Amino acid sequence: MMEQMILHSIRLPKALTAIMAGSALSIAGLIMQTLFRNPLAGPYTLGVSSGASLGVAFLTMLSGISGVLVSGLSIGLPLFACLGATLVLLLVLVVSRRVTNNVSLLIVGLMFGSIAGALVSLLQNFANPDALKLFIVWTLGSLSSVGWDDMQLLVPILLIGTLFVLLALKPLNGLLLGEDYARGLGINVERTRLFIVLATGLLAGGVTAFCGPIAFIGVAVPHIARGILRSSNHRLTLPASALIGACLLLLCDVLCSLFVYPLPISTVSALFGAPVIIWIILKNK
Repeated sequence: MMEQMILHSIRLPKALTAIMAGSALSIAGLIMQTLFRNPLAGPYTLGVSSGASLGVAFLTMLSGISGVLVSGLSIGLPLFACLGATLVLLLVLVVSRRVTNNVSLLIVGLMFGSIAGALVSLLQNFANPDALKLFIVWTLGSLSSVGWDDMQLLVPILLIGTLFVLLALKPLNGLLLGEDYARGLGINVERTRLFIVLATGLLAGGVTAFCGPIAFIGVAVPHIARGILRSSNHRLTLPASALIGACLLLLCDVLCSLFVYPLPISTVSALFGAPVIIWIILKNK
């Protein structure tokens, strides 16, 4: 009976979360690399992760200043992370309507991330040790905090984000040739970019809100998929990236659980992702 309860209440939700998070981050990384034509672009390029971190920092640090018990804040962490990620996403969407150059949009996203990071550092200066510890633990990433109740919100967010990607599937292939060629093929580049930004915000923001930042999966997996398939066609690389990302993050979660004190998920995922990034840099010289 105890084994069934552990399997149903802990192991199964954690495994499903790993599958969904790995797929979502890999898809978001793939479309970001296509949009910016940059092999090192990832799901957090537009500052969504920094916005989520700002929301969590605001909740934990402010509660520490006001004297609220930090241990009772776990329910509000995903909510405030969603609010922070949504705020940054809305700012990026507003800018994307006024900026026609993808490089400029990339720089703006990085600047929003820098501003959010500066505000987080400011809040840390006034935080008590308990609040600061809770925030640091959240930034390490964890799949165990997502239960069945959380999935009722997480699953629709990821499904809507994936739907935006599927709607932009054909234009994504056109963007592989560059914006000018895509426009020559009759593709509405501005609308495609809007779909990509929305999809990335929902996929990366949803995962970050519930699991914390998870490093390298979104950057490394698309390259693995393209290397295996020897193709950049999104009709092939999209499902391949989702499948590889799900398997890789699930493997990382299993490896984390082998230790007496479970490791943060970002620690193990970085051990897989960082060598891939180094190989990309050395290959492209």
